[in-house]
Amino acid sequence: MTNLTFRVNKSSTDSSYATAPSNFVDVDVADTLIFSAGSDVVKDGAAIPTQSDYNRAATLLDPILETVIAHYFLADVSTNLLKEIYLAGCQNKQYVFCCSFDGTTATEPLLEAWDNASLNSYSLACLGLGIANNSWFHSKCTTTIPPGSSWSGVSLAGSNGSNIVYLNSGLGALTVAKDLYFNFYVKIPPAISIPELYLPVLLITFDTN
Repeated sequence: MTNLTFRVNKSSTDSSYATAPSNFVDVDVADTLIFSAGSDVVKDGAAIPTQSDYNRAATLLDPILETVIAHYFLADVSTNLLKEIYLAGCQNKQYVFCCSFDGTTATEPLLEAWDNASLNSYSLACLGLGIANNSWFHSKCTTTIPPGSSWSGVSLAGSNGSNIVYLNSGLGALTVAKDLYFNFYVKIPPAISIPELYLPVLLITFDTN
């Protein structure tokens, strides 16, 4: 059985896990990713805030232009701390989100986004209201190369081939233990007039040998 360990780079240094393992923190199943404008209490190293604090640090939407989320955090339950993922977002950074596999796989690992843990719909507004290409979630595989400047990436929603990220750069199943990487950002369209709390599911799927 091949195991996956999901890690995030909590530093501002764009180095791989193999090169600088202390820059990464393992993500537990109880942890969550937080997308925010940030504040005096929603910041790196702060205790995990209350929902009211999160609301006060919500991103203000532009009525005309698309809005790109400024700050990405891991809410690390084991330490009760927020840890900012400084390299996440629409920037040319490669070693941000790390998927460490300790063995081979039968299929290529994929990054997907769904409404819920049943993985049966993507009708939330943040996933495009059922139109996958309108998803606010954008990602790109960076396993072999950085994403480039001002990258757009894939609009994540459902399991359609054009709306998922092939984490082994489209090279297929893993034949050895390997670290795979991607970057990710959230871009909200100007037409969204009523902000709400959305709880989509981001997951990595693969079959084992």
